[in-house]
Amino acid sequence: MLLVGCLVLGTGVALLLAADLGSDGYSTFVNGLTLTTGVDFWVVNLVVGVVLVALAALRKVYPGIGTVVQVVLVGVTVSVVLDVLDTPDALGWQVALLVAAFPVLAVGIALYLGSHTGAGPAEAAALAWDPPVPFRWSYSVVQGGGALGGWLLGATVGVGTLAVILLLGPAVDLAARLMSLDLHQERDPQAGQPDLA
Repeated sequence: MLLVGCLVLGTGVALLLAADLGSDGYSTFVNGLTLTTGVDFWVVNLVVGVVLVALAALRKVYPGIGTVVQVVLVGVTVSVVLDVLDTPDALGWQVALLVAAFPVLAVGIALYLGSHTGAGPAEAAALAWDPPVPFRWSYSVVQGGGALGGWLLGATVGVGTLAVILLLGPAVDLAARLMSLDLHQERDPQAGQPDLA
């Protein structure tokens, strides 16, 4: 489930990027920091990711093998798909790619989180506040905060960015409910282990 979810998620991210109508809030923030500091995107992405995962761990959403696999496999998938998928010249086709990206992104995120192997940075940050804030809204806050921060640092936002902020959290929540998946990660690292006392 983790591997399939990451492949699907990576495909959805590639569709979003190929639409070229604005990226997700997390990437916008990383891009803004890259523009401001001059540090390579991948380095900033790694640092921001580690910080978000560490902050989520303070709220007892711990990283796992899925945290690492998500970052690596999604990145590789995005690169492969973008090698064969160009941004269309016509705005109508760009909008079609943007619309197509959402169910793919939602299913991919729901599947990989449903594997309960650890969440990636943006999802971990959102899950850290659920409860009290449901994931469908906490994810919007994380994406919106990232987009605002990135924009203030000089990154570009677009209609795709706004769509991610407003729609992706609820879409992931819907996909998870349709597939009967629980998005929450194990908050107690000792849970499920035998009692040796």
